[in-house]
Amino acid sequence: MATLTGLVPGIIDAHIHQWDPFTTPREASRLAPLYRRSPALLTRLLPLLATRAKRDLVLTPEHVATPYLPATYAADAAGVVDAVGVPVEAVIHVEAGWKGDAVGETAWLESLPFGLFGAPRLAAVVAHADPRSPHFAAELDQHLAASDRVRGIRLTAAFHEDRHVVRFGDGPGMLRDPAFLRGFAALAERRLTFDAWLYSTQLDDVAVLAREYPTTTIVLDHYGTPAGAFGPIGKRTGRTPEDRAGILAAWRESLAAVAECPNVVSKQSGLAFPPLGLKNTGIDRDGLADLVAPLVAHAADCFGPDRLLFGSNFPMDKAVTSLPTVVGALVDILSPRGPDVLAKVFRENAVRIYSL
Repeated sequence: MATLTGLVPGIIDAHIHQWDPFTTPREASRLAPLYRRSPALLTRLLPLLATRAKRDLVLTPEHVATPYLPATYAADAAGVVDAVGVPVEAVIHVEAGWKGDAVGETAWLESLPFGLFGAPRLAAVVAHADPRSPHFAAELDQHLAASDRVRGIRLTAAFHEDRHVVRFGDGPGMLRDPAFLRGFAALAERRLTFDAWLYSTQLDDVAVLAREYPTTTIVLDHYGTPAGAFGPIGKRTGRTPEDRAGILAAWRESLAAVAECPNVVSKQSGLAFPPLGLKNTGIDRDGLADLVAPLVAHAADCFGPDRLLFGSNFPMDKAVTSLPTVVGALVDILSPRGPDVLAKVFRENAVRIYSL
């Protein structure tokens, strides 16, 4: 198995989430007390309390109904040294569904004990804000005032035509909406990045945004998730091998088109993301590498070594496998491309792209 020993002093995980449903406003906050009292009961009741779309997203309430904080991440990352020879040195938090004033999330992150008690340091924050809001510019300035680690924003645009696949956007075409494109100028003026998470059927929207703002870095999260590529999800997505082959074929074509925009970079995140159609837990390093190699290889071919960076998407991927497994699988897939590629993906590109 390949390692990163001698290539980088430590990994930068460019995509994690932090939350505490007991002390911060989150969708899971109403269920967290029940889960704490009786995990088994809430798990049994989940089909009555959550839609199929939400269940396909999280698989289990365990990771969204309990705090996920620096010490939790540190415990998950402890095995990375054994897996690839170096530790996770720093992380980037990406907005995580804070309810209400999102500047509160940015300020809250600054209060967490990153860099202490074995936890990695917090290198950057990708905050939440909506370019369609008339207050967007002011909100950006408030985020920047709350933390000097803010490097960009994310507004989740994921909206699938299958209504039983989880939707975060409020409709299709958010990134090409005229109000979004107008408001986005405030982000470009501040030289911030934009993280885009949407489904593969929406990838054309990323190209529209990238061409409209060619000097702004757009970070494509989770490969532009081809929902159902590896298994059934929702009501009618990825139901047959032929369906899944079609999803991957369309994704390949759309991703290649987006990669023609030089200001778009591909975050190698969400390797074990349940919306891909992954429902079996405990997949091992070799099994995950075999499964996702087509995603990784095509993204690497399309974007090249200077526009790829690693993100674990923890704890969202934790329901399927461990963090050392995710890191190890990606190292194994990319290692034939050479040590320079590994150094760029797991550290150097994150430093440059997010101005760390």
